[in-house]
Amino acid sequence: MQQTIKADTGWRIWWQLTRPHTLTAAFAPVFLGTMIALSYGEFHLPLFLAMLVASIFIQMATNMFNEYYDYKRGLDTEHSIGIGGTIVRNGVQPRTVLNIAFLLYAISIGIGVYICMETSWWLAAVGLVCMAIGYFYTGGPYPIAYTPFGELFSGVVMGMLLVLIAFYIQMGSVTLDAILLSIPSMLLVAGIMMANNIRDIVGDREGGRKTLAILVGRPRAITILASFFIISYCWIVALIITGHVSIWALLVFLSVKKPIRAIKTFRRHEVPLQVMPAMKNTAVTNTLFALLLGIGILIGYLI
Repeated sequence: MQQTIKADTGWRIWWQLTRPHTLTAAFAPVFLGTMIALSYGEFHLPLFLAMLVASIFIQMATNMFNEYYDYKRGLDTEHSIGIGGTIVRNGVQPRTVLNIAFLLYAISIGIGVYICMETSWWLAAVGLVCMAIGYFYTGGPYPIAYTPFGELFSGVVMGMLLVLIAFYIQMGSVTLDAILLSIPSMLLVAGIMMANNIRDIVGDREGGRKTLAILVGRPRAITILASFFIISYCWIVALIITGHVSIWALLVFLSVKKPIRAIKTFRRHEVPLQVMPAMKNTAVTNTLFALLLGIGILIGYLI
């Protein structure tokens, strides 16, 4: 039986278009990268805010490209779970969604020019590559989202690279510690995409996608997601033991209930609407982990 989902009204139409539950995936890595830089004694508020706004706008635009191209390819319907629904449920013209996405990209480029003027123009090339991946994730003739590499691209770009760029604009260089501390962020952002693909495995298969979740099957996909969680927490323990971060980084374990709940939900339920709490817990894990790790790094620096 199909689930009836009410259409949004007023400002909620445009708010849901951004898919707000995904925006923490842009905020958390920027916060973490900035906190790592702060542990070296460097912090420039205008650059932090510029990076944060640009990252959130790029994430919003990527979500809108997703909305537009999934609609064009017939994957989204008014009954689809986890989408903005602006086109299929609220009647917004597809071209309007696409134009807003490009506008957000244009604003992000303007912010990027400021960041490059204050730091290095090499970041322009990195930023443009990130934006291109955001577009081609669902756009273009060979969308990344239709391949088994969605987790890889989202994890590296939205997880690792955002941490390292946020660190670089504060420090002017990238250190080994920054790279090592960006690994859990990479895994947890990849986990958000894996959770999304586990939820949508039936619809994606019917739509012709060949995601990693489809190729390995649902049970193994859940196991892979669980391994992302386990490695992330164990990685922090290893960094503490090897002296790359202080014992305060153990604060990340305050978030451990969220991934446990996510895995349990995925193993108990298969209906997309029933696994939405698992999607939420996966996203919250990424956010809390980065916030707690950043706070732990800051405390270790101050003490």
